[in-house]
Amino acid sequence: MTPLSLTLKGFRGIRDGLGRGELSLDLDALVSGARLIAIAGSNGRGKTTLMDNMHPYLIMPSRAGVAGPGGFSYYDHVYLPESEKDLIWEHEGLRYRSHIVFRLNGKRKTEAFLFKQDVQGWGPVCLDDGTVSDGKVETYERCLEAILGKAETFFTSVFSAQGKRQLTTYKNAEIKTLLGDLLGLDEIRQLGQRAAETGRLLKAGLSAIRQAQTTLDDELRRVEGERARMADARMRVTSATVAKHSAQQSLDAARAKQTQLAAERDQAHQTELRRSDLLSDRRAVIQSGREAVQSLDVQDARERQRLTQLQQRVAARAEQARLRRHSLEDKRRSLNQILSRASAVMRACRRQNLAERIVAAHSMRVTQCRHAVQRLAELQGHDRAALQKIAAIEREAGQASLRAAELARRFGLTQEVPCFGTDLQGRCKLLGDAREAKTLMPSADLEIANLSQRKRVVNDELSALRAQRSALAESPASLIEAERRLEGARLRASRYAVLAGQAGEIRQARAALSGLVQELNAMTETGFVGETTEEFVERQKIASTCKAIAAERGRQESQLRSTLRRLETAIAGLPAPYDEQRLVADARAVEVAVNAVNATEQAHVAAVQDAQSLELVDRQAADLCARKARGAQRTAAVEEELGNWMLFAKCLSNDGVIALAIDDAGPVLSGLANDLLLACYGGRFTVSIKTLVETGKGEPREGFDIVVHDSESTESKSVGLMSGGERVWINECMVRAVALYLAQHAGRRYATLFSDEADGPLDPERKRMFMAMKREVLRLGGYEQEFFVSQNPDLTATADAMIDLDAFCLPGR
Repeated sequence: MTPLSLTLKGFRGIRDGLGRGELSLDLDALVSGARLIAIAGSNGRGKTTLMDNMHPYLIMPSRAGVAGPGGFSYYDHVYLPESEKDLIWEHEGLRYRSHIVFRLNGKRKTEAFLFKQDVQGWGPVCLDDGTVSDGKVETYERCLEAILGKAETFFTSVFSAQGKRQLTTYKNAEIKTLLGDLLGLDEIRQLGQRAAETGRLLKAGLSAIRQAQTTLDDELRRVEGERARMADARMRVTSATVAKHSAQQSLDAARAKQTQLAAERDQAHQTELRRSDLLSDRRAVIQSGREAVQSLDVQDARERQRLTQLQQRVAARAEQARLRRHSLEDKRRSLNQILSRASAVMRACRRQNLAERIVAAHSMRVTQCRHAVQRLAELQGHDRAALQKIAAIEREAGQASLRAAELARRFGLTQEVPCFGTDLQGRCKLLGDAREAKTLMPSADLEIANLSQRKRVVNDELSALRAQRSALAESPASLIEAERRLEGARLRASRYAVLAGQAGEIRQARAALSGLVQELNAMTETGFVGETTEEFVERQKIASTCKAIAAERGRQESQLRSTLRRLETAIAGLPAPYDEQRLVADARAVEVAVNAVNATEQAHVAAVQDAQSLELVDRQAADLCARKARGAQRTAAVEEELGNWMLFAKCLSNDGVIALAIDDAGPVLSGLANDLLLACYGGRFTVSIKTLVETGKGEPREGFDIVVHDSESTESKSVGLMSGGERVWINECMVRAVALYLAQHAGRRYATLFSDEADGPLDPERKRMFMAMKREVLRLGGYEQEFFVSQNPDLTATADAMIDLDAFCLPGR
């Protein structure tokens, strides 16, 4: 398989590394017959993304968690609603095109098309079994596997992805399955799988047979139980016949007695009719007497209610008079309490105006004191201002004195200047300064005199202000005293105003008390009035009515007793009533006899049925015994066949013929790997493959291990115990040996190899040897080219051609 051109659209690695939404590479033109092609570029340019898509399989091996297609999804590495991968590749002289579309708009969907080029152009691949690449992932993978083989074989032998599992990390079953596929042992494995499937089917059938045998055993135990239960069926038929005859005789006797008792009941029917009439008359008399008594009770209750209402009216009138008297007494006490404040109210009315005038006078005094306090505050401010003014004048006077002294000093230099009296005195600056000081001295003296005069004026003003302050020094204390007196006068005036406002209430209380006393005196004179004449007459009528009701009740009770004695005498003269219990008891006896007959008949029928069932169960038991014997024979035959098929499946499994084939291929693989090690790294290390390993007890068991022989230390150890760099080149030699074996012996040839940063753990010297191994593999295997990714510039420089992704990067990335 050789890639010719590749187009990637919508891949995240290309967008993030190159800033492009689409990348197209004509690989055939870029490499132009080179053997070793390096894919170079800065970190993150998308080298691994490019390498992972230079094959037609639906997987990016550097991103996959496992070697095969499982555990990987392209949807994590594309971002457009419709992303595409278009790869044109060549295999065994034929050109193919893989066109894969990944849709993310709505429901995720992948469409994969595999085309083959012929004289008519591109057409879908069609296999011999009729499978056509129609865009479905399943048909695409089936067609691709028929052309290139399984993905596991491809990625193990010719494609070394970044982070790829080393052969030493594979488990026994995994490595044997992989090597079996590499050695073309799929047909043997399929035969073993078919044998194992046959064994599974035989196990399932054997389980069904054994389940049927278990069912037969259960059925046989059930039948034996039925036979034991029905063993005495014939004896029960005889006893049931005798019991049925006896029960029928008892039923006939009970029915004859029932007929006799029914005739006696018909003869007593007329007597019972007369008895029923008399009892009805007795109930009617009792009911009428009860109704008459109830009517009299209603009348008596009504009259008593009238008497109770009369007594309640009298009592209510007396209670109303008592409450009215208590209410008047309470009002009189309240009015007397109000009138007790009359003298204080009158005095307040007289003194209210005087108190208001006193408040006005105190208010005026407070106002005067406040003006005085305000004037005192103003004088204090003027005093502070005068003091500040004096201090400023004194500062100015000091400065003026200093200036006058300075002018006098400058003027005194006139006689001391050397140029005085010479021709130079007109041009001497010191002499000119002294003469200028002479002209300024009178003005300085005048300024000092003016300042002294201003200070005297300010001192006179300060003396006048302090005299006024002394006169107003007591004004704050006077203000406090005036405000205290004003507050007392206001409280007194307020109290008088409150009391004066109660004058009207006093007048109303006096008027109300006069009328209230008159009403109390009138109630005392009249006293309490009991029943009125009308109420006395009503009480007498009620009493006479109650006596008449009592007399009527006595007459009706006497009449009721006499009527009841007459009816009871007539009832007692009748014959005794017919005893229905005799008929009921005989009916129960008939029912018992009928039930006994039915029970004996059912027992007879059940006994006959059990006798018939016993014959049937005997036949069933014989049939079940025969079926059980046949099932035992069939079970033995199936168990024998199952052992044969399971042994056959074991022989054709990874631990059987496949393990032997791997043993046969082991020396060849080891020889190829040792040739690569010798050609590239010298003769220090040689490898051998073992399919039998020792357990902890020293016993051999099926397994897989690569043993490395070190000529320098003369030791042999598993490759898993070697250093990281040593494991890398030994693993790469083994992988390339597998590729060489495929090319030389298995009839499956790939024209191109791939490796992605497989030289990471190697030192610089080993990296150069690693590149030499690549060329040796190309030579020994007859490969056309190898694409590789390396971060080492020295290694990429040794390549025959280089695809530099930095050249495809958009500006600014």
